[in-house]
Amino acid sequence: MLADILSLISSTLMSMTPLILAGVGEIITERSGVVNIGLEGILLASAFSSTIVTFQSGDPYLGLLVGTVVGFAAGMLHGMLSVYLKGDQIIAGVGFNSFAYGIGVMGLIAYWKTFGASPKVNKIPYINIPIYGSATLWFSPVALLAVIIAIIAWWWLFKTNSGLKLRACGEDPRAAEGMGVNVSRTRFYATIIGGTLAGLGGAFLVVGWIGQFTRDISAGRGFIALANVAFSNWNPLMAIAGGILFGFFDVLALYLPVKIQVLYPGVNLTAMSYLFRTIPYLGTLAVVSIVIKRVRMPRALGKPYIKE
Repeated sequence: MLADILSLISSTLMSMTPLILAGVGEIITERSGVVNIGLEGILLASAFSSTIVTFQSGDPYLGLLVGTVVGFAAGMLHGMLSVYLKGDQIIAGVGFNSFAYGIGVMGLIAYWKTFGASPKVNKIPYINIPIYGSATLWFSPVALLAVIIAIIAWWWLFKTNSGLKLRACGEDPRAAEGMGVNVSRTRFYATIIGGTLAGLGGAFLVVGWIGQFTRDISAGRGFIALANVAFSNWNPLMAIAGGILFGFFDVLALYLPVKIQVLYPGVNLTAMSYLFRTIPYLGTLAVVSIVIKRVRMPRALGKPYIKE
């Protein structure tokens, strides 16, 4: 019993990590007034690039770094299109999602001659904490880093002058400009930060958790991270709670069929496994439907700022 509980907790800590990283990054981006729904694409692109680098070098830390850099570049691209070129932010995000998915599928075929998954690659070692007897709590150091980043992001946004200026850009950019804030530059930098954190989350999927790239490795986590932004009411500390909650839904979808198969070996769960996989998305819809009336998004979110 204890082993099952610790396994659920450990798996939840792993599953929450990309949701927290991408969610906190998007909170910073949206607090500045820019929306980036291309998180799914960033997770895919960074996961794929980190897999190639780790496969070639054998160094998962280098793979984690490269995946983060890919997220940085994706954030910069979205910032250029959305902030300086005044492009439609939704279309830019959808376009990057489609592009990243296509690159991932083509990369699997071209690089490894497979349609499903890459070979296994080295992973960052887990932290293991003995609890009782052979029962152990395990998690990646990146999971701990994600929580620390969320706490720092909250402190920066709500306790510093620069965080206040960033939030002003998302609430009333003209007033922020009147206070001497360069709105475009602030939004651009915020979008880069958001992309970088999402890139870290995507690289973690491979070198911190799963150990290989699959064509559907993101599995909607970018969109769940967007739901986490709304659930948290654009507060990085609440995004930790949201990451844990949505991560638990994800783990539950994998845990239940395995547990049922152990308890009832004669039950055929091949078809029902797809039904269990809907749990994270149904849970996300249910939670967001409950909290959506209580949240308030930044007033200038998604609106390009044109200086007069």
